[in-house]
Amino acid sequence: MTSSISDVKESDVIMVIGSNADTSHPTIGLRIHQAKKNGAKLLVVDPRRTGFADEADIWLCSNPGSDVALLNGMVHIILEEDIWDKKFVEERTENFEELEIVTAKYTPEYVEKITGISEEQLRAAARLYASPGKKCAIYYGMGLAHHATGTDNVKSIANLAMLCGKLGVVGGGVNPLRGQNNVQGACDMGALYTTLPGYSGLDNNDVFDRFEKLWEVKLPRRKGKAATEVWDAILEGDIKGLYCFGEDPVLADPNALHAVRALEKIDFLIVQDIFLTETAKMADVVFPAACYAEKDGTFTCTERRVQRVRKAVDPPGEARPDWQIFCELSHRMGYDMPYSKPEDIFKEIALLIPQYAGISYERIEKVGLQWPVPDLQHPGTPVLHIGKFTKGRGLFIPEDYTSPVEMPDADYPLILTTIRETAQYNFGSMTRKTPEIEALCPEALAEINPVDAARLGIADLDTIEVSSRRGSVQLRAKISDRSQVGTIAIPYHFAEVPVNNLTLNSLDRLSRSPQYKICAIKATKVET
Repeated sequence: MTSSISDVKESDVIMVIGSNADTSHPTIGLRIHQAKKNGAKLLVVDPRRTGFADEADIWLCSNPGSDVALLNGMVHIILEEDIWDKKFVEERTENFEELEIVTAKYTPEYVEKITGISEEQLRAAARLYASPGKKCAIYYGMGLAHHATGTDNVKSIANLAMLCGKLGVVGGGVNPLRGQNNVQGACDMGALYTTLPGYSGLDNNDVFDRFEKLWEVKLPRRKGKAATEVWDAILEGDIKGLYCFGEDPVLADPNALHAVRALEKIDFLIVQDIFLTETAKMADVVFPAACYAEKDGTFTCTERRVQRVRKAVDPPGEARPDWQIFCELSHRMGYDMPYSKPEDIFKEIALLIPQYAGISYERIEKVGLQWPVPDLQHPGTPVLHIGKFTKGRGLFIPEDYTSPVEMPDADYPLILTTIRETAQYNFGSMTRKTPEIEALCPEALAEINPVDAARLGIADLDTIEVSSRRGSVQLRAKISDRSQVGTIAIPYHFAEVPVNNLTLNSLDRLSRSPQYKICAIKATKVET
């Protein structure tokens, strides 16, 4: 997030796109609802009628996968009506001319054909977000990122925010809502296939030199393998062993049966997790890990806040904190990692990563700090890009709309989109072991529009089979007008309904993130 979670209350306009924060990020969702009650205007872009859509001043019920066209259409209108922030653009950005060229064709008429949004609605949304002198924040989630054009979506969001000068202000900004806990921290620590810890590129020799000197090793200076590309590499014989840490690809990966086939072939599989997940059941070796309440350390949350985590109870049985498992394994492989406690590791992080340089356990004893914190006197950075961008000028990178990879046809006439339920978390390895939580949401239900249900002869709570070109699942139907005609929404938390057997593993050209959110399906009633 370029801003802070607490800044929600400072916003005059809040745009929510590709996120149902009520189910995915309920504490942030609650703050958005509170801001709306206190006078903020709410603009929601979502193909599904969520609670935010019900409450919105403007709800753009767009066609699935049409975000780039919609955002380019807003930019077109803002330029046409001359309501963009000329001072901000002139002083703080570059490549503006390219933005004008690319978005010129995204007239309201053209955009309506792609998105289904009327000119009246699109103009109202553009005017609301561009409101001169107003603090306007954008919040987006996996509904924007989990597409084969996910990076195009995110760049289009950044273009809109820069054009209107809504960055670098309290109550504004571009604020991604991360998909899981500590995703921000994991990325900060280098859990990306194209960067070192701290987001340094692989062509930065000075940074490599610092790491190699401290660690006394020679590091490979090539990019790694994107997690979503591992399965093809296994099936092609390029990868023989896999260490799977805190991940359950048997349920989580798109076109999950593809991952299963790879795991069945691989020579050696290690899984390190707090429970025996579906993936762990396939492993040759399982390392039992301690959960968050059984270890010390730090997490970094979606607002870049580095916070202490303190051990409350001992881990059960042979479970150990992850860092101890890594260190012991490394020692047995011939390389000593001489850390005696998590704080030793954090001191090394602060030594190597500039954004963390001014953070210490003492400084975050009571309250966390938001990076960048360049030195020990620095108070942290609640809002990014005040006055200037890190790289100097913000770069407009306009993209053209590209249709989703797989759309409905005669054989598979519906769209599947995956969703979350408030009570459940990810693939249920934790929440589904808690009876009180499980009782709130005990099964996956396929949300289907009444028009589609009538056409297919499906009644509420009928058992249906949902199939794609990759697999099929059976579950009960929930008749609801929250989903558009032609779209079925299914939660992905349930191992007995492995919905990712259906989803598509087409990947974004840059991030290599998969297209979870759109694939072509058919649905039929199961006669009992």
